[in-house]
Amino acid sequence: MSNGETMLIAYDGTERAARAMECAARLLRPLQVEILTAWEPVARQAARAVSRTGMHQSTISPDRMEDDPAYEEAMEICQQGVAVAESLGLRGRAHLVESSTTIASAIVDAAQELDVDVIVTGTRALSGFRSWWTNSTADYIVRNAGLPVFIVPPENDEDDDDQDPEYFD
Repeated sequence: MSNGETMLIAYDGTERAARAMECAARLLRPLQVEILTAWEPVARQAARAVSRTGMHQSTISPDRMEDDPAYEEAMEICQQGVAVAESLGLRGRAHLVESSTTIASAIVDAAQELDVDVIVTGTRALSGFRSWWTNSTADYIVRNAGLPVFIVPPENDEDDDDQDPEYFD
């Protein structure tokens, strides 16, 4: 990768996301990176959770996006991603994107909108029975982005269920 190309890094604040960024910085050596954090409004998260139970969901939601706790958290995570990028000698620009369907589709849409040259993401690298029931964010990105994808596997084979699996499969 030449230094003139632009890299999008899907960043969710996990150690896997930081590891993916570190590997990309070391191996791809970009100067400019677009740090992307996808987020979903709290009301939509609640509706999705309640729909699984069959219970009625109220439609209370903040009037302004900035008042949504999920937006505030996503902004902090994205700014943390920019700080990690800068600590690696990269120039990072923060981007938040609201996920209206899936995190993976939000990443692909943002990559196309930002006209990047490569997408960087981590993976939980699930295999066996668990992989049958878990949607793969990395797999979706590879199949739908139409551009190179740099996927960084977990550092070890330990199953780390403490981490938020939003961006990783």
